[in-house]
Amino acid sequence: MSDRDPQTIGANAGRSRRHNRQVVLGHVHRAGAVGRAQIARDLGLSTQAVSNIIAELEGEGLLRATGRRVAGRGLPVVQYALNPTGAVALGIEVRPDAVLATAVNLDGTALFKARHTVTSADPETVLEIMPGLRDRALESAGVSASKLLGAGVVMPGPFGMRGFSEGVSDLPGWQNSNAEALFGQALSLPVAVENDANAAAVSERVSGVARGFESYAFLYFGAGLGLGVVTGGRLLRGARGNAGEVGHIPVASENGPVPLESRVSRLSARRHLAAAGIEADSIGDIESLYAARNPVLLDWLAQTVQPLSLAVQTIENLFDPQAIVFGGALPSGLIAEMIGGIQLADTSVAARPDRVGPRLLQGATGRITAAVGAAALIINQSFTPQIGPPH
Repeated sequence: MSDRDPQTIGANAGRSRRHNRQVVLGHVHRAGAVGRAQIARDLGLSTQAVSNIIAELEGEGLLRATGRRVAGRGLPVVQYALNPTGAVALGIEVRPDAVLATAVNLDGTALFKARHTVTSADPETVLEIMPGLRDRALESAGVSASKLLGAGVVMPGPFGMRGFSEGVSDLPGWQNSNAEALFGQALSLPVAVENDANAAAVSERVSGVARGFESYAFLYFGAGLGLGVVTGGRLLRGARGNAGEVGHIPVASENGPVPLESRVSRLSARRHLAAAGIEADSIGDIESLYAARNPVLLDWLAQTVQPLSLAVQTIENLFDPQAIVFGGALPSGLIAEMIGGIQLADTSVAARPDRVGPRLLQGATGRITAAVGAAALIINQSFTPQIGPPH
């Protein structure tokens, strides 16, 4: 077992009960359906320990028996899978002009969606509406408060810095606050605060194209451009939670080096269109222009090929991901065409001869992507231990 990620194995002694619950849930999530003896073999736990954990999780409604499978000459083996309705998580995205909320069950299905417009996204305004959103989510999802695992909150990054995003996503009054504590008090729930790219990356592992992956990257198109990196099933966060600020790396332009997101982001698309006298204030506007094959938008898309190709090569060589996932708040068809235009480099660690699977994948897109990702942060915590085993 020495070649396994320490967070994906259990321990029969010296290990907290919480760790073993998480590794069992995570293993069942990856497997889809699996028997107790197989779980014990895969995780290095005793069959009795696994039986006790499964009985506990089944009693709480988090696992369910899905039938029996004949294996060899023995008796049919009972298979266990996640119970999608066993728990829900609240996901919240705070934008300068609105708060978006969703409730997501264990298989990643959104049971509730809401958008609350605000004139200011300062702490007092945002925190005041939190309890109401939580209660509406529970009522709409038809679940009790006891099934609510917690709340994930997405806020614009970078955290703890000013003057880094041209003011497009600044939230007044939040830079020097303890957002996690404030949201926890307002919601009376465990809370995780992340940026949109990190949240979207985790969402793909819970219920998207990266399910079953342990190491991958998510290139997220919001107002700017962000990167979420997952390694060993956990986010690479950095010292202040700002790892992956790929939008601010310099790339060449006619006027010298510029930030990548000034050439590749929703904001850069809007600026390119505005220069031609075309307004595109929303994702819906860009979607309509793309559907009509607007030549100005297509010209912007063509100009993203070179800087994006460079970014992909850089990400592959820095992080050696199983794949890079593209997604976020841009039209699905546009992102698909963007992926198709990227020039994949042979001088990349991803260009290995024994490779299985594509280097680039398309993930979730649309207005609610970040809020669903926020909820996925909480669900993923149920599957991923935060501590390592004894050595």
